[in-house]
Amino acid sequence: MTDTSTRLADRALIRISGEDVRGFLQGLVTQDMAGVTPETPQWAALLTPQGKALFDFILWADRDSILVDCEATQREALVRRLSIYRLRRPITIEPVEGGVHWSPKAGQGVPDPRLAALGYRWLGSVEGDEASGWREHRLRLGVTEGVEELGQDKTLWLECNAGELGGVSFTKGCYVGQENTARMHYRAKVNRRLVVTPLGEPGDRTRIAYPDLGLMVELRRVESLGDALMPQWLAAALQADAS
Repeated sequence: MTDTSTRLADRALIRISGEDVRGFLQGLVTQDMAGVTPETPQWAALLTPQGKALFDFILWADRDSILVDCEATQREALVRRLSIYRLRRPITIEPVEGGVHWSPKAGQGVPDPRLAALGYRWLGSVEGDEASGWREHRLRLGVTEGVEELGQDKTLWLECNAGELGGVSFTKGCYVGQENTARMHYRAKVNRRLVVTPLGEPGDRTRIAYPDLGLMVELRRVESLGDALMPQWLAAALQADAS
């Protein structure tokens, strides 16, 4: 019997359809739309012109449309923001019914595009019980997401570890926030990192605390990471930056 306790209740879907949807998104988001296929969803973001994260999401191909797997609390705001860029294009951007599902084990779905260790993800119905353990599983692997953890218009996209977790293409053309993002990448100037740490006294570096998990998310300078959790992917990135 299939486990029905897989639904991520804090996620929702947006459908973008119409004429040249991929071209529309190619000039907006951080990810190369050529890599978005039914088998390979991609993590991406919409940035400010200065390269700071506004919204992060996962893009899924659905025939001629693109489905945006986003935070449920930010869905309406993201629809409004994307609609600003639509101008007169014959493109529809609308919330749609559907559920985002997750399992830590193989058997259904595709590997999370950010990190295979996160588990498997797929789109389905809104039926089924809420998945348990996702947030702690994600945070223990050092992966942050959403406006409460990333901040909104507060954190540069590369400070969100987007380069290491596959949230940006450095070979695609221009997009909103591309200039500063590319400059940071090629100059290796990622001086701060969003990290997950053991719960402590919140300070001005703290984004959000999770007392029930004994964890919090902070933006720290790379030379002052202290007791931050150090998953293998982050340790490798910091070693490469230092060499």
